[in-house]
Amino acid sequence: MDPSEQLEIETRIGDVLKSIFDPEIPVNIYDLGLIYDITLDEEHIAHITMTLTAPNCPMAEELVEEVKYKVGGTRGVKECDLKLTFNPPWDRSMLSDEAKLELGFL
Repeated sequence: MDPSEQLEIETRIGDVLKSIFDPEIPVNIYDLGLIYDITLDEEHIAHITMTLTAPNCPMAEELVEEVKYKVGGTRGVKECDLKLTFNPPWDRSMLSDEAKLELGFL
């Protein structure tokens, strides 16, 4: 896969992640800063490292499944390998400017 194709697919994955919203906060998981890493390997497997706003999030399982399902269904992606981490723990500093504006922090 050439670099431009990889970039195009990774951009598509980012757009998909921006369509997934945290159930407790009206902001998408990408702008919330919950996505730590997105890589696409030569086999077209998307490797996503993400966190949650809190380790005891009651919707954690549903959110993880939604990410795996939607990213795995993205054009150019064969499957989604998702790793959930709490290191570093999420905090407000990870919010994008758009999210801060949406939540009234700017």
